[in-house]
Amino acid sequence: MAKKNALGRGLGALIEGTDDVVKNKPLSGMNEIDVSKIVANPWQPRSHFDEEKLQELAASIKEIGIVQPLTVRKSGNTYQLIAGERRFRASKMVGLDKVPTYVRTADDDTMLEMALVENIQREDLDPIEVAISYQRLIDECNLTQESMSERVGKKRATVTNYLRLLKLPAEVQLGLRDKLLGMGHARAIIGIDNSREQIKLFKEIVKNDYSVRKVEELVREYNNPSEPKKSTKPQLPEEYQQLSNQISSVFKTNIKFSRDDNGKGKIVIPFASDEDLEKIIGILDKANNK
Repeated sequence: MAKKNALGRGLGALIEGTDDVVKNKPLSGMNEIDVSKIVANPWQPRSHFDEEKLQELAASIKEIGIVQPLTVRKSGNTYQLIAGERRFRASKMVGLDKVPTYVRTADDDTMLEMALVENIQREDLDPIEVAISYQRLIDECNLTQESMSERVGKKRATVTNYLRLLKLPAEVQLGLRDKLLGMGHARAIIGIDNSREQIKLFKEIVKNDYSVRKVEELVREYNNPSEPKKSTKPQLPEEYQQLSNQISSVFKTNIKFSRDDNGKGKIVIPFASDEDLEKIIGILDKANNK
């Protein structure tokens, strides 16, 4: 029988042997464990926790309690987190003494894989955190891109696109993490095979708020410098171009003259200061008084 797609079926569908946890039937049942006995996951893949969102979660826990229990494993006299770091941190923020947990048996390798896969399924991860988690699954859990993509329920092309982000300079990766640019921008930047130029383009994106399409266009121009640029400005017929030049000469400024095939258009007279505007008004007054 063909194996069903794991996407959207939770942690139990992604890692063999975790179904009991997801179905609320953990190996040791649900327990109320002292917060002081729980320690953070040493393999926690997340490096950045949004303080504002933690505060919001803490407020929710204070109001209605923990809806989804944490998952831990026994380690000597303490319990190591497998899943639920944000809930654990928020619980400590509101001063809870005990938290509901599922206790399961897991060796180091399984615990690492569970933490990474559980983390990838979160919707609030930035692309770099996802990429790092993918890379760790490959490096530390000895998975190929294909087998790893099956584990996380993502297409291999999607996984590859995330992994390529790790080739970007650190400055660009930080910008992506801080939402200064989007995934589409970053994927376009990868098309430039020069880290200095990548950083330069990144700064231009932030400064000018470029769209993804604009960045893709700039990357094409960089990679094909001899290719003539396509003009997006429609050419005016000769007689209208002459008229544009005459008006520009009268007003002593480079006016913007446009006209479509149906004869519709507009004339824009730019000015750089109030003094320029007064000169333009003076020219118009003289024309009216003639």
